[in-house]
Amino acid sequence: MIATPPSLYLASGSPRRRDILIALGYAVHVLPSAIDETPCPNETAHHYVDRMAKEKNQAARQIWAQHHDNKPAFPILSADTTVAIQQRILGKPSSPQHAETMLHQLSGQTHQVLSAVCVSWQGHVQATVQCSDVRFAALSAAEISAYVATGEPLDKAGAYGIQGLGGAFVAHLSGSFTGVMGLPVYETLHLLRSVNWPTPPWVQS
Repeated sequence: MIATPPSLYLASGSPRRRDILIALGYAVHVLPSAIDETPCPNETAHHYVDRMAKEKNQAARQIWAQHHDNKPAFPILSADTTVAIQQRILGKPSSPQHAETMLHQLSGQTHQVLSAVCVSWQGHVQATVQCSDVRFAALSAAEISAYVATGEPLDKAGAYGIQGLGGAFVAHLSGSFTGVMGLPVYETLHLLRSVNWPTPPWVQS
């Protein structure tokens, strides 16, 4: 008999986060959670990404309450990822030219990728932030232009995707590969266990 996989609501449109959760064995139901993602003046990257994950979760809960008489049947999981270099937050590029500027900033430098995860279930809200250090190789202008031309950087914080072509630029990673992708698996499963939601049997210790 095949067991029914545990379900989650994902307050994110990210296909990468959805794929990670599915690979872990979850049935994923996407909920909308549009919010204003503008950083506050002088806001640190850690505070910003933590606030974004929590506000996305709250927005998803509010949207659910507006359209349903009952409470969510599964936990709502939200997440946010940002890139920071020398305390400056690098969001998603607004244009190919902006993406090139970001990649020139990252070239040959170590930057931080911060991913926040928030889980709400039965009145409990738990959140955490995972931070990784990523060092880029020195990139030529031709390499940057060719990468931007692929279109991959245009919807990603920091203008690159480590799981895609952008992974070729990463000379060293200290932290969580899945965190740099957008959903740190270890921290995510820890939060789900903290609200007593099923996790894969091989990581329940």
